[in-house]
Amino acid sequence: MDIGSTIRTIRQRKKITIAKMSEGTGLSKGFISNMENNNTSPSISTLQTVANFLEIPLPYLLLEKNQRMNVVRKDERRVTTHNKDQLKVEHLTSKGGLKMKRVEIPPGASTAEGHAHNGEEVHLVLSGKIYAQQGEDCYTLGEGDSFSWNASVPHYVKNNEDETAVVLIAQYTDTELEDML
Repeated sequence: MDIGSTIRTIRQRKKITIAKMSEGTGLSKGFISNMENNNTSPSISTLQTVANFLEIPLPYLLLEKNQRMNVVRKDERRVTTHNKDQLKVEHLTSKGGLKMKRVEIPPGASTAEGHAHNGEEVHLVLSGKIYAQQGEDCYTLGEGDSFSWNASVPHYVKNNEDETAVVLIAQYTDTELEDML
């Protein structure tokens, strides 16, 4: 855990000197320097004092770098195609077992019938209309409509309209379960 570097980065970004931080927290300049260089392990109480002074939530200091906010710029998205290049899938972002995708479904295009996989999905139709079916449940959904399902039950989505439909999909899969399969 690299708490010290995180504290130093925040302090410097806020243009706070070690002397000012020492004055505001009651911690010695030497202790702050040692803490920022990871030469000492501060107590939770001390970290709370530092967090309060820096006006940040304490849990932020405890996050590992890979647990922090992940940004994917629009021009950096990974794009894949499915079903003979019919469905364009933009992989927006992911965190653990949670993935978010933007899917363009051209007129007449569909997912494979009886498609099933591990996980849960929620969908929001951003534009156009789609037909969604899972078992005996079937709906035509338009812009602003949303739906969800257990993805392990066979499901099917099709665009029966004359314009491309765009759907935002959030998919959750238990990563521990995936690792065992």
